[in-house]
Order: sequence, then structure tokens, then C-alpha cells
Amino acid sequence: MDVLAWLLIPLVAAVVSGLWGSWSLRTRKIRSDGPELDGYARFREAMEKSRTGT
Repeated sequence: MDVLAWLLIPLVAAVVSGLWGSWSLRTRKIRSDGPELDGYARFREAMEKSRTGT
């Protein structure tokens, strides 16, 4: 019986990780990368200003 318990632990972990992975990909498709890309563009503009300002 102990052997079955040790074999079920990785099986349960694999099922849980598969469910979590599919859930995280589902929510990622809904949300776009717009805000992150806008923030990166603002960061690049600020870096360009600081480079040309000195």
C-alpha cells in the first residue's frame, strides 16, 4: 500500500500541474499584451531622453 501512495503522489502532481497550466494559458489568451507593451514604450522613450539630455 505504501508503494501505491508513493506512485500516486507524482501522478496527482502531474494532473494538478496540467490543470494549472491549462488555466494559466486560458487567462493569458483573454488578456492582451497592450499595457505591458505601452509601459515598455514609455520606458524606452525615457531612456532615449536621458541619453540625449546629457
